[in-house]
Amino acid sequence: MADMTDFTHGDDWDVEEGKSKTQVKQEMHQLQALGEELVALSPVARAKIEMDDELKDALALADKLKTKREALRRHIQFIGRLMRTRDIEPIERALALIRNTNQAATRKFHLVEDWRDKLIADSSALTAFVEQYPEVDVQQLRTLIRNAKKEQEKNQPPKAFRELFQLIKPSILEE
Repeated sequence: MADMTDFTHGDDWDVEEGKSKTQVKQEMHQLQALGEELVALSPVARAKIEMDDELKDALALADKLKTKREALRRHIQFIGRLMRTRDIEPIERALALIRNTNQAATRKFHLVEDWRDKLIADSSALTAFVEQYPEVDVQQLRTLIRNAKKEQEKNQPPKAFRELFQLIKPSILEE
């Protein structure tokens, strides 16, 4: 019977006792998926993650290959192989933090949209908003709500609608 290295092309990483070939493949695919997630991040977000220079260089090259699909696919496989020799726990923790930060920002963005829609639809929402966010300019808020309602009635471009969003956004994001 051929030994395992014949199938792995000399890669000793996956020759671990007690692991089936399926388990090894699953781990390799998970590392490759982690590499894909790192490639998908912006360079600014990626800079917040602690990693060695070789991995940083590989990710920077992946950015350059984004227009060349097949080259990028092969390079992501290479990044997955690099990940095998790294301690991935700090990288996974940093990615989880970035994911949570993005989710929190998305939730707040949706909250701003919800408040804007409530303010336009329900006149009693203005009182509730001012109670919760007393620092807002109430007069400007009333004017933008009135103008946004007029825009909707006349099917005009949503200029005041957008301005209303921009007015209430700082109050909610500072929460």
